[in-house]
Amino acid sequence: MKPFTTEIVSADCCIVGAGPAGLMLGYLFARAGLRVVVIEKHPDFLRDFRGDTIHPSTLEIMRHLGLLEEFLQLPHQRAEKLQTEVGGEQITMADFSRLPVQCRFIAFMPQWDFLTFLAAKSAQFAGFTLMTSTHFDDFIYDNNTLCGLTALNGNRLIKIRARLVVGADGRQSAVRAKAGLTCQVFGASRDVIWFKLSKQAGDPEWGMGHKGPRHNFIIIDRGDYWQCGFSIAKGEFEAWQSKGLAALRQNIAAVAPFNEARMAELTAWDQLKLLSVRIDRLDKWMKAGVLCIGDAAHAMSPIGGVGVNLAIQDAVATANYLTTPLLQGEVRMSDLEKVQKRRQFPTVATQFLQIKMSSNKGQSKRPGKMPAIVRRLPFLRFIFGRLIGLGFRTEKPQRFI
Repeated sequence: MKPFTTEIVSADCCIVGAGPAGLMLGYLFARAGLRVVVIEKHPDFLRDFRGDTIHPSTLEIMRHLGLLEEFLQLPHQRAEKLQTEVGGEQITMADFSRLPVQCRFIAFMPQWDFLTFLAAKSAQFAGFTLMTSTHFDDFIYDNNTLCGLTALNGNRLIKIRARLVVGADGRQSAVRAKAGLTCQVFGASRDVIWFKLSKQAGDPEWGMGHKGPRHNFIIIDRGDYWQCGFSIAKGEFEAWQSKGLAALRQNIAAVAPFNEARMAELTAWDQLKLLSVRIDRLDKWMKAGVLCIGDAAHAMSPIGGVGVNLAIQDAVATANYLTTPLLQGEVRMSDLEKVQKRRQFPTVATQFLQIKMSSNKGQSKRPGKMPAIVRRLPFLRFIFGRLIGLGFRTEKPQRFI
C-alpha cells in the first residue's frame, strides 16, 4: 500500500463541483486574475442524462465572453420553439423567435461537451486548477475562522487554503451538508425514467416535445439517438421493477411515438436511469467563508430544462459580486448575502411555476388544458418562450481586468 501523503495548496477560492456553475465561476474568477481551484469527485465529465439544454440566456453569456462563435462549432441541435402533442395535434408551447438576444434558440448539447469546452478555456489562465477524482472532505478552520477545505485524491490528502469555498456540487451537496445550511423542501409529484433509443428510418421529426394523453413521455433529439423520458408518480420505480421490464416497455409504448417493437431495445434495467425529482431551496445560501450556488442552493425540477441555466446565472452573479472582494483579500458576509439577494427572486419565481406545473392537482383532470389555452391565446407561447429562454432575471458578466 502506498503511503498517505499530504499536499498543501493555496488559492483565492476553492470551488467544489465541476458542473456548469462550478466551471463557469472558475472561468470567470481565473479570467479576472484570481487563483482558483475546482475539485471534482468524478474522473471526467462523461455521464448520461444530465441537463443538456443550453438556453438563450446562457448563449448570451457566452457571447459577452467572446466564446459564442467557437462554442457553437461544437455538435448540437437547435430548437427555436418547444412543442407538445395532445390528441394527435402538435401545439407550440414556447417560441423563442422574439427574444431580445442574438441566439433565439435552445442548443441541445451533451453536457460533457459543454463542460469540456469550459474546462479547456479556463485552463488557458495561469491561476486556474482543476483537480478530478478529488472528493471534498471537510472544512479547515483557523481560530474558528473557515479558511479552506481538505480533499481526498487516492492516497493524497490535499489541504486547500482559500478565502472562499463555493459549493457547486449539486442537489446532493456535501458542502451544504457539512456547512449545516438548512433548506425548505417543496417535494415533487413525479420522477422521470431516462433511457436511449436508436434513430431509425421513419422516426418522427421531433426537436423536443411531449407525447401522450397524460404528457408523461419526453423525447429529445441527441443527433444520433433519442433521449427519452417516461414520467412516473413519485416513488413508483420499485413497483415498476416488480412488474417487470416487459410491463414497463408496454406502458411506455402506449404513450410514446414509437411502437412496442422499438421498446425491445430496452433489455436490462441498467439501461434506465431514474431521476428522483426534488425541488428545494436553502434558507441561507452561505455562512462565513462558504457560499452555495446552483443545485447546491436550489434543486430544480427538470421542467423547462432551466436548472443548468439558473446555475450559470448564479455563477455570473457570484463573480460579479465577489471578484473585487477576493482581489482585495477579504470576503465579508455582506458580500455573500448580495449574491443570494440578487438570485433569490428568479429562484423563487421559477420554483413557484415548477411546483404549479408539476402538482398532482394540475395533472389529474385535464392534461390538455394548458396546451388548449395556448392554442386559443397564441401570444402566450412568446411569454413562455421568454420565461424558459431568459428566465426572470439575466446576468451579464463584468470585466475586472
